[in-house]
Amino acid sequence: MGKATGFKEYARQTPGYEKPAERVKHYNEFAKPMADEELSKQGARCMDCGVPFCHQGCPVNNIIPDWNDLVYKSRWAEAIEVLHSTNNFPEFTGRVCPAPCEAACTLNLEDSPVAIKTIEHAIIERAWAEGLVKPDTSKPRTGKKVAVVGAGPAGLAAAQQLARAGHSVVLFEKNAQVGGLLRYGIPDFKLEKKIIERRAAQLAAEGVEIRVGAHVGVTVPVSELDAFDAVVLTGGSEKPRDLPVPGRDLAGVHFAMDFLTQQNRRVSGEGFDAADILATGKKVVVIGGGDTGADCVGTSNRQGAASVTQIEIMPKPPEKEEKLTTWPLWPNKLRTSTSHDEGCERRWSVATQSFYGENGVLKGLNCVEVDAKFQPIHGTEFKIEADLVTLAMGFVHPVHEGLVDGLGLEKDARGNVLADTDTYQTSNPKVFAAGDMRRGQSLVVWAIREGRQAARAVDEFLMGTSELPR
Repeated sequence: MGKATGFKEYARQTPGYEKPAERVKHYNEFAKPMADEELSKQGARCMDCGVPFCHQGCPVNNIIPDWNDLVYKSRWAEAIEVLHSTNNFPEFTGRVCPAPCEAACTLNLEDSPVAIKTIEHAIIERAWAEGLVKPDTSKPRTGKKVAVVGAGPAGLAAAQQLARAGHSVVLFEKNAQVGGLLRYGIPDFKLEKKIIERRAAQLAAEGVEIRVGAHVGVTVPVSELDAFDAVVLTGGSEKPRDLPVPGRDLAGVHFAMDFLTQQNRRVSGEGFDAADILATGKKVVVIGGGDTGADCVGTSNRQGAASVTQIEIMPKPPEKEEKLTTWPLWPNKLRTSTSHDEGCERRWSVATQSFYGENGVLKGLNCVEVDAKFQPIHGTEFKIEADLVTLAMGFVHPVHEGLVDGLGLEKDARGNVLADTDTYQTSNPKVFAAGDMRRGQSLVVWAIREGRQAARAVDEFLMGTSELPR
């Protein structure tokens, strides 16, 4: 794969970025594309390592060495065929996936993994530019009707696969446009929404009927699903983890997703009913150290926050992992996002004991440092002034009211819809569940995997056998 000595001859290279002082002035993507010659060299770095550990690192089982080799040889049309064989939407993962494949790369033992994510992104964008991404309507119609509820990455993947198997698919989405958290949660500076829209157009051309503004269990009766031969639930895990401490009800304390969704709707020109949540001129505190928290940091900086502080109850991760005890698994190590580079104070091992304010309006947080068991350390109490707090502590399970409870489905111990990863069937045999609704809060790439696998399970349920890949 690649060039036998490529990893010795060429250093790892990834796209450059627009300078922080400039990119915070807009909400567009800011990565600078690499030249074909440089991409070829990055493909050449892929070793003939015998056991491609990148495969086990990739949830969708991307055939990574093959398309690295094809890019090295400038065989782009073949590269997109290989890439699409395992991943419906590489333009999503090529932008927002944390790249566990790169963590598993053999060259990561020397901290210089192949730039897999960069190559993936380049392949799909070139394919779009050259008209190589076309609707697939090759299969004859089966006469079976399938409802997919939730148009995030799992739902989009399931709908596309089922349509390509010949079934009539109706995709229900409660929001005004498809994409789920890809559209409403991830900021445009990480994923511009035209990227989702071109895929939605492809799905429509493949025969998927997309019904937006259709909230099953709320504006659409659950009984409407009775008309379908199978139902796939891909609504995500949208119940946010709250912080029930004194002062939680003060004006200025908000869930992160409420904050991020509003800004995404502003950028797209889509209206919303709630009062504005804006960081402009405010002292912002983000509680939670994950990707959602980083998105709040980047959005706050673009809105013109006076200051941004991010606190996390977990201890500060090590700067560098111990390779011999973690590789090829995903390591616990300090990760700094492009949003942090734009301006942010970060603190670890900090718990919020209460919020304080005046006349019902937030003024700050009462915090304390915690030990390894998350217990407060006496004498370490401190305050942080704040005008806006975003709670970015993740999600606990899907929303039960309406759809899930309306179908009477069993749940697991964490409140997710109960289904396994072989049949993806719920306690109702004709109802299937995939993505975050089934597995809990996770990555876009896992959602795509589960949507694809659930589609195969549904096809087998309806037809007895399936040619769809897992």
